[in-house]
Amino acid sequence: MNPVTPSPLPLSARLKHETADLHQQMHVLMESAQPFADRQRYSRFVAAQYHFQRDVEHLFDDPGLQAAVPDLQVRGREAAALADLADLGTSAGVVAIATADVRMPEALGWLYVSEGSTLGAAFLLKEVRHLGLDEQFGARNLAAYPEGRAVVWRRFVDFLDRPGLSPQAQQAVLAGATAAFARFGALLRRHFALA
Repeated sequence: MNPVTPSPLPLSARLKHETADLHQQMHVLMESAQPFADRQRYSRFVAAQYHFQRDVEHLFDDPGLQAAVPDLQVRGREAAALADLADLGTSAGVVAIATADVRMPEALGWLYVSEGSTLGAAFLLKEVRHLGLDEQFGARNLAAYPEGRAVVWRRFVDFLDRPGLSPQAQQAVLAGATAAFARFGALLRRHFALA
């Protein structure tokens, strides 16, 4: 009897599994930051979001990422976060880009974290409504893509799970996702003065 060799997990499943602890740490950080307690705290969150989205959209010029994710033009929330900061009467401050030396395949890991946060932003949008903010004012960075969150997420997962990435490239994607989680955590700590 031949033993059955289990099929390797799709990259999207590996990313979800191997970054689960980092995702949980992000939830803990968000609870500490209390970004929806008032508009001032929320504006700090938007500033962190802006800098993270700037890091991610900096990667959109990478031809390797363009080939891997052909619909990049519908993704990203940098401009939305900047408009929200203007609505809130505050600025983002100056923070250096963290992705200046990042390329494919690590860039795909950064985009995974960003796209996952877009999917999860549906819950955050409900939280921010009590501050008198919505998708047209102050909370554009939390809005769904015009096609809908789930449609755009599923298409991204299809791109992620296409065959062709070597085991080494998949490890680089995981390293990129880990770096992206670390960056957003660092931005939250900075903007909320958390230890």
